[in-house]
Amino acid sequence: MLMLLNTPYALSLSRSLASSSFPSPPTRRLLSISSTFALPPPRFAHSSLVSSRVSPSFRTQASAATSTMGDAPDVGMDAVQRRLMFEDECILVDESDNVVGHESKYNSFAPLSLASVVAITDNRLSHLWEKILTGKMLHRAFSVFLFNTKYELLLQQRSATKVTFPLVWTNTCCSHPLYRESELISENHLGVRNAAQRKLLDELGIPAEDVPVDQFVPLSRMLYKAPSDGKWGEHELDYLLFIVRDVNVHRNPDEVAEAKYVNRDQLKELLRKADAGEDGLKLSPWFRLVVDNFLFKWWDHVEKGTLKEVSDMETIHKL
Repeated sequence: MLMLLNTPYALSLSRSLASSSFPSPPTRRLLSISSTFALPPPRFAHSSLVSSRVSPSFRTQASAATSTMGDAPDVGMDAVQRRLMFEDECILVDESDNVVGHESKYNSFAPLSLASVVAITDNRLSHLWEKILTGKMLHRAFSVFLFNTKYELLLQQRSATKVTFPLVWTNTCCSHPLYRESELISENHLGVRNAAQRKLLDELGIPAEDVPVDQFVPLSRMLYKAPSDGKWGEHELDYLLFIVRDVNVHRNPDEVAEAKYVNRDQLKELLRKADAGEDGLKLSPWFRLVVDNFLFKWWDHVEKGTLKEVSDMETIHKL
């Protein structure tokens, strides 16, 4: 843990905060820095809110701090990805998919969403590869495979600003159910279905009424671990959800660089290019695992309308 609390620099930061102009005294008190902490102060919802309330002198000193401390985990993140890292709490599970806890993506109790600037905690992300290697960051995830009524699969290319696996091609939507009541419901896997519906809107602009939760067919679960760039990675227990619907796509450029439908032959050509390294094309590791182990045989059932016949939610495939 980096402890700057009793240093002259920390006191300087504290004085800068104390002299800043804030809209109300309670907010001002939340941002003060002291040498001891009883409970972690509340996190702010958006970094833009914090930015508007921090004095120019603090920003100047904070900038100097980052230059001397080296790269913090959120350096290089855009505003959207930083917000998701700070606010979202993943559901931690064991290898049998039992909930064992929850963890914010940005594992910090610091009072600012720009916590790495203050550098008063050991700021780490649940997606940091060094933490994944401890075996304590396994979290629940889902992967949606959406087909239209021509039985073409909707793929997306992840945006360049994604922290993990930027610009790789993958299935329709991949994310995490959050530690909230509506996404923890275990009955009929409703929590994961609710999360899938939420993220299809967030990433691809598909409204909830176009993808009713009862239309998602959970086919199986898989457990995998994969590094992204040496610093970040994934360790997930992934629910594989299939759905057949005609939808209008309005992609969110902060999340999705490109989206397109492919038939079987077009997907096989993408696989060939990825294997050959052509055009710099890359596929996400979880998508490739599904393709290599399940997708084409399940595609047959998509076309026959018999997906529920191959659903196996008792098995967790360790891939």
